[in-house]
Amino acid sequence: MAITAALVKELRERTGCGMMECKNALVETSGDIDAAIEAMRKKGQAKADKKASRIAAEGTIVVKISDDNKTGVILEINCETDFVAKDDNFKSFANSVADCILANTPADVDALSALSLSDGRAIESAKTELITKIGEKVSIRRFEIVQSKEGTISSYLHGVKIGVLVDSASENDGLGRDLSMHIAASKPICINASDVPADVLAKERDIATAQAKDSGKPENIIEKMVEGKVRKFVAGITLLGQAFVKEPDLTIEKLLKKESATIDSFIRYEVGDGIEKKQENFAEEVMAQVKG
Repeated sequence: MAITAALVKELRERTGCGMMECKNALVETSGDIDAAIEAMRKKGQAKADKKASRIAAEGTIVVKISDDNKTGVILEINCETDFVAKDDNFKSFANSVADCILANTPADVDALSALSLSDGRAIESAKTELITKIGEKVSIRRFEIVQSKEGTISSYLHGVKIGVLVDSASENDGLGRDLSMHIAASKPICINASDVPADVLAKERDIATAQAKDSGKPENIIEKMVEGKVRKFVAGITLLGQAFVKEPDLTIEKLLKKESATIDSFIRYEVGDGIEKKQENFAEEVMAQVKG
């Protein structure tokens, strides 16, 4: 029986195991999913399988930069608890995966999953071993690779929860790190006003219009109020419009002009950003167990 991508996907969804592990199991069982699941359980993956449906919203951000400062990698790997995020085994795995990305520049997480770590272990096998050891779900959530042509890559890590990569050009060696620290703290969504998504701008304009109309001012005044609020909003979410955290009287745009510097791109990751975390109620959980 042909082992199709759809079959591999189904097995991944049912077990939570890696792509290559699922494919190999299906090959061994001639495409029989139930037999593949049984075979995977016999190989010690059952403990990992049970973790597949859990929410992994804790974890770590890892940043790696090449020796020539021309290529940077930012990676988020998740687990279920902050305690495990501090575990040496978890941290070692995350760093090894980031090294693998920097060395091989895979296109996406699926392509990464097919690679091996520097010690020769397949990434998915190493992940399953880690899950079995720490007893929590582990997820390689996302990564990005930044390659600079004209400038250099700078970075900043705020503990292990927030990471930033910046591609900038400047004669000031410390400016890139200053920009990275600013981005970590101020959360801009883009570099300048022209990059603001149209739907975000439209939504803010609608809100500003509704607020201004409640003021009872004349129409021409309302228009000015709306434009003023939109400008203020745009300045707050764009990097160039924000006040520099280390020197609030200076915007980032003015800082770059002062330093004769440019910024081409930036990436900001925060652990668990966008993941809906399960709200635990300890009392309810205990009562549920008591009631069976």
